[in-house]
Amino acid sequence: MNLNEFGLVPEMGGRPGIPARIVAQHKERYELVCQYGHAFARLKTKEYYAGTELFPTVGDYVALQYIENGDSQILATLPRRSFFARKEPGPIPRDQAVAANFDWVFLLQSMNQNFNPARLERYLALAWQSGATPVILLTKADLAEDPADYLRRAAQVAPGVELHAVSARTGMGLDGLSTYLQPGKTLVFLGSSGVGKSSLVNALAGEEVMTVSGIREADGRGRHTTTHRQLIRLPGGALIIDTPGMRELGMAEATEGLSETFSDVEQYLGRCRFRDCRHEKEPGCAVKAAIAAGDLDPARWERYRKLREESERHGRLRRNAKCKLQNAK
Repeated sequence: MNLNEFGLVPEMGGRPGIPARIVAQHKERYELVCQYGHAFARLKTKEYYAGTELFPTVGDYVALQYIENGDSQILATLPRRSFFARKEPGPIPRDQAVAANFDWVFLLQSMNQNFNPARLERYLALAWQSGATPVILLTKADLAEDPADYLRRAAQVAPGVELHAVSARTGMGLDGLSTYLQPGKTLVFLGSSGVGKSSLVNALAGEEVMTVSGIREADGRGRHTTTHRQLIRLPGGALIIDTPGMRELGMAEATEGLSETFSDVEQYLGRCRFRDCRHEKEPGCAVKAAIAAGDLDPARWERYRKLREESERHGRLRRNAKCKLQNAK
């Protein structure tokens, strides 16, 4: 098997073993592709649980000790060019790996009750932080009375981001995605349950490669069709990382991503009379002046402030936890 068909393979950097790419994860067991074809593998305990290697996720390239009759061994995680993570659910401040080594992040929301501009801003911040380029897909366009209205509302919170209205059922808008679906290029699909990720993958593949489930008409939510992350190679050579629907997307540290997503908001920061302005009641506040003049939406400012505080808090707690762990050693 030619591994280059599964993307641009990074240099091994003198590591032992052969390069491989993770295409699925089943708890502690990984499915990969390498020069010998498909294989299953587990992590080499010494390297990973000693804290010297980043735990791999779907899309990662790894150094593999191939074993023909049995599970192979993952020796190291090779350098990443992009990485999407979210705050892991629960009280412990950890990042949960979602996908790695992709060129575009397709953010999916459907044109029904699922459409949520605030959630879209959260996804955008983490997508920009990943190092790849976000693209917004508004699905189920055939069911919307006014698709243009959804596109307008999405554009208000995502200035400069490519927007596409698509329908997996009718094929509407799918031709417009051909720019991204190039051989060897990797896309990651992110969205809540019920937005039609599996239907869209099937439509792009031209065949049923994913199981599709229905949604509840009352609230537009769907069951988790995808139960684990997986990398799928389309007949044309493009690669898609499909992820389970995420009803809650915890905010990981995303300083750069927030700056990209809220560039219209951050242009006012640093222009206040006082350097330590809290943008509340201080005189000469550029943020408050912009709101008063109608140049800045107060609701968007509040969403930015909330996400920034969430991001900074998670980053601070994660660093403190890391320091405590190091001191304990």
